Amino acid sequence: MKKIMIASLFAASLLGGVAHAEDAGKCGDIPQANWMTKDAIKTKAVGMGFDVRQVKAEKGCYEVYGVKDGKKIEALFNPETGAQVGIDGDD
Repeated sequence: MKKIMIASLFAASLLGGVAHAEDAGKCGDIPQANWMTKDAIKTKAVGMGFDVRQVKAEKGCYEVYGVKDGKKIEALFNPETGAQVGIDGDD
């Protein structure tokens, strides 16, 4: 039984590492020549219901800081496609 539990914990830790690595690669190393402008990302975020306070580039993604549904948020956007790839907010 202990072997099964240890194997399960090991597998879960590996899967967690894979998921985290996958999140980190959602924006990738896109050349800045292919990036949308900050204004275009802001317009997209506003259209999605965000009250945008700031847009900045960080670690290959656009980070949009603002408020949505009454909560402070930090949303990540792919700089080439404009797709939202992550969000972190007040709970």
